[in-house]
Amino acid sequence: MRVRRSVRMGMRTEARTTINTRQYERGLRRFIGRMSDDVARAVEATRIDVQNEARRRAPVDTGRLRSSIVSRAEGGGRSLGYVIGSNVNYAAAVEYGTAPHVIKPRYKKALYWPGAAHPVAQVNHPGTRAQPFLRPAIAMTEIFWRAHASQIGRR
Repeated sequence: MRVRRSVRMGMRTEARTTINTRQYERGLRRFIGRMSDDVARAVEATRIDVQNEARRRAPVDTGRLRSSIVSRAEGGGRSLGYVIGSNVNYAAAVEYGTAPHVIKPRYKKALYWPGAAHPVAQVNHPGTRAQPFLRPAIAMTEIFWRAHASQIGRR
């Protein structure tokens, strides 16, 4: 820090001081830059926590749904966020459930599976109950964010 002082004596007495604030401004910019990096790290850690929570909550039969849950960061600058989801075709049916529906063969004349007494033209499916895994994980975003945001600026 540079401080310039001058004192003049005469008919009246005055003192002047000038403080060079460039160093402080540079330091403040560096501090804000570090804060921005900390915020980005906190958003990234929150994204990973929500992704892991969705994987933990996903029902497991073969493990395909659980392993398909991925997330990616979006945005930049002052608008950081993320998208989380699955690319398996039945993920929405698991998340929201299905209503009763009829299953018909697509490429054959009848349906058959091991254990069936005979081939059938159609099957009345009773529907499935919802097993939400993404929505509850997303609902925990604020909890995870608060935990990570409390560390911003503490390095």
